[in-house]
Order: sequence, then C-alpha cells, then structure tokens
Amino acid sequence: MAALEKKHPGEKEYLQAVKEVLVTIAPIYNQHPEFAKNKIIERLVEPDRVLTFRIPWVDDKGEIQVNLAYRIQFNNAIGPYKGGVRFHPTVNPSVLKFLGFEQIFKNSLTTLPMGGGKGGADFNPKGKSDMEVMRFCQAYMLELWKHIGPETDVPAGDVGVGGREIGYLYGMYKKLKNENTGVLTGKGMSFGGSLVRPEATGFGAVYYLNEVLKDHKDSLKGKTVALSGFGNVSWGNATKQVELGGKVVTISGPDGYIHDPAGLDAEKVKYMLELRASNNDVVAPYEKKFPGSKFFPGKKPWEVPVDIAMPCAIQNELNGNDAKTLVKNGLKYACEVSNMGCTPEAIDTFIESKIPYGPGKAVNAGGVATSGLEMTQNAQKLNWSAAEVDAKLHSIMTSIHEACVKYGTESDGYINYMKGANIAGFMKVADAMLAQGIC
Repeated sequence: MAALEKKHPGEKEYLQAVKEVLVTIAPIYNQHPEFAKNKIIERLVEPDRVLTFRIPWVDDKGEIQVNLAYRIQFNNAIGPYKGGVRFHPTVNPSVLKFLGFEQIFKNSLTTLPMGGGKGGADFNPKGKSDMEVMRFCQAYMLELWKHIGPETDVPAGDVGVGGREIGYLYGMYKKLKNENTGVLTGKGMSFGGSLVRPEATGFGAVYYLNEVLKDHKDSLKGKTVALSGFGNVSWGNATKQVELGGKVVTISGPDGYIHDPAGLDAEKVKYMLELRASNNDVVAPYEKKFPGSKFFPGKKPWEVPVDIAMPCAIQNELNGNDAKTLVKNGLKYACEVSNMGCTPEAIDTFIESKIPYGPGKAVNAGGVATSGLEMTQNAQKLNWSAAEVDAKLHSIMTSIHEACVKYGTESDGYINYMKGANIAGFMKVADAMLAQGIC
C-alpha cells in the first residue's frame, strides 16, 4: 500500500478499494508463498493499460464541447475485460480504476469467464437532448472501437449510460467495424439484448439478500428497507422487494430523499421510471404524487429507522456516522448494491456491531452476471426466455453467497461476507495468473 500510495498520490477511491481487498486476503495470501514469489499482488493492483482520450462534439447550439474519456483494461486472466461505461461529471482515473479493480473480483465471483475493466467520461447526460447524447456517444465510440471486441473487451452500461446510450454506442461501433457482434451488453431486445438485463442488478441484490436472510433463519416478508437512488439499480431492487414482500420506505436523488412510511407498491415503483425519464435527476415530485410521503431536501435516507439498508446510488454514499445511526435505530442487515457504497468507517461499524454486511462486489454482481449471459446468447445467436435468464441469475447469486460463506465464516460463527467475497474472487484470478506465467 505504501508503494502504491507513493506511485498514485491522491487517487483516494482507487487506493481505498485496493486496501480493502489486501487487508482481507492477507491471511490466505500468506499461506501461498508462490503468490509472493510470482508478485501476484504487485501485478494485480496495476491495470494492464489505461486509455485516455479527448472527445470533441457539437451541441445543439452548434458550439464545440470537449470532454475527457477513459477505458481502464485492468485484468484479463480469466476472460475478456468486462465492465461498464459511466457518463458522469465525477468520472476521473481514480474512480474508474477503483471500479475496474472491483470488477475483477466481482466478475470472478460470477463463475463466468470475464476479466475486469471499466470506462467512461466526464460528460453529464442530464439536461442534454437526445441528439446531443447521440453525438457524444458517437464521438466516444469513434475513439473506443479500436480497443474493444467480443473476445477482447466488452463494455456495458453504468451510471449515466442506459439503453439509449448503449443503442447509440452500438450503432456507431457497428458502422465503424462493419459487423454485428456481442461487443456491448445491455443492448435493446431488437438487436441482441437479453431479457431481465435492465432489472438484473436490483434483482440479483435481492436474491443475495434472501440468501443472507435464510442463513440467519429470517425472511424478507414485512422487513422495512431503505434504498438510496431511484435509477435502474434502485428500481430493479424495489420491483423485486415488492414482489417478495419487502417494505421499501425510502428512495433518494441528488436533491434529497423520500420517506414513504406506507412502503412502495407496483404503482410507485412504476413512477420511479417516470422520474428517471424526466431527465431532471430529482425525486422531490414523488411527494406531490403520493400523499403521505415526505421529501427531505439535501439529506440522505440513512436517518430513517429500518431493518435493512441497501445503498444503490454511488460510491461512499453511506459513511461511518450514517452506519452508527442505522445501528442505533435497530438495523439488522446491510447490503451494498452500489459499487463501494459504504466508506471503510461504515463497514467497520457494521462488522464490529456483528451486522451481516454484504459488499458490493458480491451483492451487485447480478448485473454483470446477466451481461455475461447476454454475451453467451449473442455467441450462440439465441435469445433465452425471461424465466431462463432469471433462473440462471438466481443460481449465480446463490453460488456467490455460498462462496462468501465458505471463505468468510469466522471462529465465532459470524460471517464476514466482505472477507469471503474478496478471498473467493481473488483465488480464482490468482490461480489463473500463476498458470499463465509472467505476462
């Protein structure tokens, strides 16, 4: 860590992600002298390559805009680089390196042959017209296309990149490459997409949560749940929670959070799609739409007493003080759906309080798992039914939970899911790196 901090000063998100993994895998790493001899950690913590490019594009006023874009190809020991594309003003090399590093272990946990990568740009789709988004996506792909491919690097969506953006990106890739391939996932159903993909991250998180609950001889029925965010991940989560009997009482946006004591139902979950489609990135209108709910401007939902907390928005959104408040208010379970959604202080609070805490790389792996299933369908030139995809997703999330329990159960019986996820993901990648030599 000292060497890495000296080499990459100021890259706090990236360094935070690496430290979390190294601390938890240390005991098992030290049982394998061959790992140290072959410098597995030193090789694993540095990306294979970091691509940086500028994106000039023209807005609706005819003015030239310039954004910075990146693709981090981190590790392909077990398969082609796989990871989302994020369009958000906060995108920078540190954020993308942390996401790409996390993706290595997340993809390993799915049991599918996918390496880790991530990309994006500091472009903000909020307030942009469809034509502006299209022109930016086309300009982005004009630089990216030569570095990706179905057996090389397969990008997907992420924050700020949904079905619309994937469509524009794929259209430009197809034009430049002059071929139809499964090079992007999250595509529309009419051109190679997979059923269940939009819901997959949220669905998978609830499937994982259910396994945790079963392990503790508990159930979701009637449990109060705090979600953050209101985008694709939070929406998929709320959809499955309503179906299985969970009572979601909060959603949030950059403007604040909504507390709905009555809990979300199918109509309210559907309204989340309307909020997202408005392109305003706010949740305040929910309060007027559904009497009995209340909007809290500029605040986070973690002050609401609930049984289960599931951050679904962005990194480090739940801090140490938030965790202490949740625990004080009777929290029973924490499952991190956003990537590194909890700060180290929050994680320490949950673990010290013996609260079962599921880390993002395990809990939210359903999204990339279903992307992997989309890649398989594309390779076979087939489309599976929603039931088939959902069954495979459920099976993958169950196996991820089993791996976390196998490596994370401590001597007092407490299951440290973070430790379990990190070790399970690491061992597969480390073994592949050993087998392939120094390369």
